[in-house]
Amino acid sequence: MKRSEAKSKFLAAAYELTGGSREITRPQVAAAAENAGLPIPAWFVNDRQYRIAWGKYRLPASGRVTSDPKPVTVRPAPVAVAAAPVAPPPMAESAPVTQSSFDLAVMSGEATVPTRDPNYVPWGNHDIIYNVVKSGRFFPVYVWGLSGNGKTFTTEQVCAMLEREYFRVNITPETSEDDLLGGFRLINGETKFVYGPVTLAMERGGVLMLDEVDLGSDKIMCLQPVLEGKPVYLKKISKWVRPAPGFTVVLTGNTKGLGDDTGKFAGTRVLNNAFLERVNIMLKQEYPKAAVEKKILTKVMESSGCVDDKFADALVRWAEAIRKSYDEGVSEEVITTRRLVQIVNGFCIFGDRLTAVRHGVGRFDDVTAEAFLSLYKKIDEEATPVDADAANAGAAPKQETVKTTTAPF
Repeated sequence: MKRSEAKSKFLAAAYELTGGSREITRPQVAAAAENAGLPIPAWFVNDRQYRIAWGKYRLPASGRVTSDPKPVTVRPAPVAVAAAPVAPPPMAESAPVTQSSFDLAVMSGEATVPTRDPNYVPWGNHDIIYNVVKSGRFFPVYVWGLSGNGKTFTTEQVCAMLEREYFRVNITPETSEDDLLGGFRLINGETKFVYGPVTLAMERGGVLMLDEVDLGSDKIMCLQPVLEGKPVYLKKISKWVRPAPGFTVVLTGNTKGLGDDTGKFAGTRVLNNAFLERVNIMLKQEYPKAAVEKKILTKVMESSGCVDDKFADALVRWAEAIRKSYDEGVSEEVITTRRLVQIVNGFCIFGDRLTAVRHGVGRFDDVTAEAFLSLYKKIDEEATPVDADAANAGAAPKQETVKTTTAPF
């Protein structure tokens, strides 16, 4: 279809929808385009000469097309003929974003239910989060605690168990309203409004995960109505988004939203008190008990075919001793559950306990790494010293040298 023909069809449908008025709202533009069997006209919505304000436009007078002269009778100038179209529609009857834009926003309709992890072991706040999500009620929960102890993973696996859609947003200092609620994007040469993860979760009745929320700036204050379970107004398209049944929010952070005085979590901030006040409950996530942590490590070993019960037991006792030192202020670092899983994965690759531990503590400074390795050797006396091959596991192979009778330099 030629541009002029499509333009005429859209204008005819638009004037029919507005009853002859030149003023038209964004939802009416979408409806007129749909009635004409056309996409939203980029030539119209993107041209500033047609825009009156956000979500309001003026149709070009010269392009008017109509077969019925009755709706276009001349009215006296003082009469505000555009009053009715400009009035915002009731929230329950608000026009949706075009289906093409919505499909794109949800990644072409792909399901967002997480995959169940066979190595997952329920512990900590699992039961509370499970009951909240299963209830289908809106009940914001904030889970906080040290890193690597399963805060995010627990909620993900709860959604997998209950087959609930899960929308994870990693908050950073740069996260904005546009990132969260949605904004205009250039798609195949057309400007379309694409939903953000927050509005998608609301419309689909999913579980919204705001991960590392204490890293966010004051820009996340746009989530105030979201944390109240109320509709959100998308001013860019003059549309209300209402939370569907089942929608709820889980927030995670390394701090309680009151700042970090340890210096371990760079970038975390003191969250606005009004923001925190909208959270229903706060749950502190501790590291798992020894029996639970050993079960986690054993399942990882079983899935990789490298079961070593004594190694799993030694790792748990080692981590427990370091965490106690951390709590008492003796150590500045801690071994997380995530770190133990990484060490087990290394063991399944290298086949050597000490090699796996040495590489696992490599992220710490040299003094701390050596201290942690030395402590492990005391706990696991059966572990043999690292041989040359194991110590260099993962390193580039060295070129073989040719033996000669000449004395070395």
